Formats: sequence, C-alpha cells, structure tokens
Amino acid sequence: MIGSLLLILQALLYFAVMATLFRARRTMGMGVFVCALGVMHFLETYLAAVFFIELPFGLISPGSTVMFAGKLAMILMLYIREDAETVRQPIYGLLMGNFLMVALAGVLRFYTPMELPGGVRPDLTLLDQLGALMIWGTTLLFIDSIAIILLYERLERWVGRAMFPRAALSLIVILSFDQLGFFAGLHLMTGTPAAALLGGWMAKMAAAILYAIFISAYLHLVERHDDGTVHADGQRLSDIFAKLTYRHRYEALLRDSGIDALTGVLNRSQFETSAQASVARALSNRRPISLAIVDVDHFKQINDRHGHVTGDDVLRQIAQALRASVRANDRIFRYGGEEFVVLSEGMNHETALIQAERLRAAVPAAFTGSFALAPTVSIGLATAPGDGSDLMDLIRHADRHLYQAKHDGRNRVVGNNAPDGEQAG
Repeated sequence: MIGSLLLILQALLYFAVMATLFRARRTMGMGVFVCALGVMHFLETYLAAVFFIELPFGLISPGSTVMFAGKLAMILMLYIREDAETVRQPIYGLLMGNFLMVALAGVLRFYTPMELPGGVRPDLTLLDQLGALMIWGTTLLFIDSIAIILLYERLERWVGRAMFPRAALSLIVILSFDQLGFFAGLHLMTGTPAAALLGGWMAKMAAAILYAIFISAYLHLVERHDDGTVHADGQRLSDIFAKLTYRHRYEALLRDSGIDALTGVLNRSQFETSAQASVARALSNRRPISLAIVDVDHFKQINDRHGHVTGDDVLRQIAQALRASVRANDRIFRYGGEEFVVLSEGMNHETALIQAERLRAAVPAAFTGSFALAPTVSIGLATAPGDGSDLMDLIRHADRHLYQAKHDGRNRVVGNNAPDGEQAG
C-alpha cells in the first residue's frame, strides 16, 4: 500500500512540476521545459536498473513507471499543444545528448583513476552497465516518441477526436512495447528477475491511464485556446512523420536543387526554368530537340487497388526504367502526378520515336512478376522545329499526341508530324 501511494505521489509531483514549466514556456522559454525533461534520463535508467518496489503483482521501478512514462506523456502533450516541428527538438536532443554522455563516459575508460584518500577508487562497472542501458533505453525512447505521436493521430479515425481515449490508448500501446523491449535489455545486462516484467507492465498501464487523465485535464482546463479548442494538427501521417524525421527539410533541399523528392528525377520547377532555354538553344544552333510526355496508364486504379504507398513505389520504378532507357545527356522531369517529360536535345524525330518505343517497352518490363497486370505508359512525342518553334508549341503537340495515344487504347507511342486531322501513329 505504501509503495503504491509513493508511486502515485511521485507521478503527481512529476506532472505538477513539468506542467508548470510547460505552462511557463511562453515567458521562460521552451528550453527550461526541454532541459528539465532531459536531465533526469540518467536517474531514470539508474532506478530502472537497481531500485524496485515490491507490490503484490510484481516488482516496480519508479524510474521506469513514473519518470519514463511521464516523459513520454510530456512529449505527447507537447505535440498535442504545439506541433511536430516543436516536439522533435526534445526527441532529437535526448537522442544525441544521451549518446554523447555515454561516449564521454567511455573515453574515461582509457585512464586509470587515482586512488582518493581513504583508499576510495571510482568503480566504473556500474557506469559500464548503465552506459549500455542508456544506449538501449535512448534508442527505445526515440522510437517510442515518434510512434506515440503517429499512433495518437491514427487513433482519431477509430475513436474520434476525444483526447483522453486517444492519449490513454497511445500510452498503453507504446509503453507495452517499451516494457518488453527495455526488460529484454535489462534482463540481459543485469539479470533482473521476470517478476519485474509483469509488475512493470501492470504499473505502466496504470501510469498510462493516470497520465492520460492528467494530460486531458490540464489541456482542457489550463491551456484551451481562445476558441475553446486545443491544438489539432489535421495533417496526414506521412506529413507528420516527415516533420518528425526532418524528411521535409530533405525534400525542400531537393526541391531547391530541382530534384523531385519521390522519384529522383528533375522536378516541374526545373522544367519550367530550363526547358525553354534548351529549346531556344537547339533552334539557334539549327539542331532538333524532342519532347516526350509519358503518362502512366490507369494510375488511379493502381492507387485505389493497391494503396498510395504502392502507387508511389510504382512511380519510382517507372522513373528508374525511364532513366535506364535514355541517353546520358537526356533529361527526365516529373511533370505532374503520374506524368513525366523526357527532353532530348540533338535528337531528330525518327530517332525520338525509336527511343519513345524503347521507353514504352521498358516500363512493363520493369514490373515483371510484381503485378498480375504490369503498369504501362502512353507517350506523346513532338520535335522542333517540325512541331513548333518554342516550348509551348512542343508541349501542345506532345499533349495532343498523348491524348491520341490514350484514345487509341493506351500503351502506345503517338508522335508523327502529320498535319492536324490526319492519322497519328
């Protein structure tokens, strides 16, 4: 009974202090809250390894049950009230700071410490054990922190927007995963008995419910917006994951460099920036230039039948097939959702038709064995100067030929220079 009351008192104290610092972030700055969140990680790991309270249902560590569960709850609350770009700061700070601490402690192993008065020598054995647990626990915390945010958002589909059940279920699932993972490392490194597994899990489930109550009460009673609502991201999971993992920064860098983040080919912005200059240069040098618009046939059906993740993978594989089937100096752009443009300077129309047929055949060949019916493409081709004297003329002709290819049954190339109204083929 005393042990249970002690854990509840610790949880109340932990949340009260952290919530106070969280509330003061507008005046004191977010750094105070974040530093308080991270400074206790060594103590959490130490207590999780050596300090247990015996309760009727097993051994309970306050470091794991109160402090670690509380930290995860604070990270979730920070996300709910702020956003993914804010919450990733402590997530990555904890990861790098804890790894640095272990690395600095490891450096000390290369030096034999002096004996202090009274015959006292530093015993680094515990530090070695804690170092390994710190690495393992920090890795789990990093995974837990991202997973709990994604799960919290996913649960909106299943339980609605109510905060308490989403927070409680998120904490229950992620803390269960963490208990299994951390106990495995703890048992391997310190020989912790199996009683700590069940006992720790039951205590973490109680902590999940308790902290979910605290979070819901605090955010609804203390940090309501002026309109009576609390923060809700309203973003796709992929967008949230991109922000949590800094992928959106990588994608922005690719956009700035003219690369499409999904397929790795040049993007639409790069096409609009450079294609007109390429056409003008070719015409001024009296050289031909060909433009092919490649459109994936029935792409919406691929997304509807197999999902958008598979659809994205199809686009990536098609981009690879196109790259492997053009000359080294040809340029491939992602022009739209499932449309690509291939720009070939110095290529006459007859050669461009041969290359377009090679592109058309390369796409289904890249999916042999992957789909019951391999994706295909339709291609509309235009060449200057025969099809026009500027970029827009080429696009109009190629787009008209693409429309004809789809009208004629798809999975074909249309690009003849016949006058309008004559058969294209």
